[in-house]
Amino acid sequence: MRTPRQPDPDVHESDYRVPAAIGTLAWAVALVALLAMGEGLPASERWWIGVCVTGIALGVFGFLYIPRLLRRRAGSTEHTDDRASGPP
Repeated sequence: MRTPRQPDPDVHESDYRVPAAIGTLAWAVALVALLAMGEGLPASERWWIGVCVTGIALGVFGFLYIPRLLRRRAGSTEHTDDRASGPP
């Protein structure tokens, strides 16, 4: 016999920009560390610089896009609620 399914936990809304900013900062620190190594960084490992730049670019994009995404989701939810409460 199967046990009944537990209800889903409530969604905890938070400021999603904080983890995006922390991740971007981590990529920036890694980039600075790689650049500080200068010629000590072997040529075969220089591709990590591009990875750090890509991480920073994606982090900045996410940081700037998240508020827009949340506004759009909130507007979509309001639109759905309006249609649900309208006349049949």
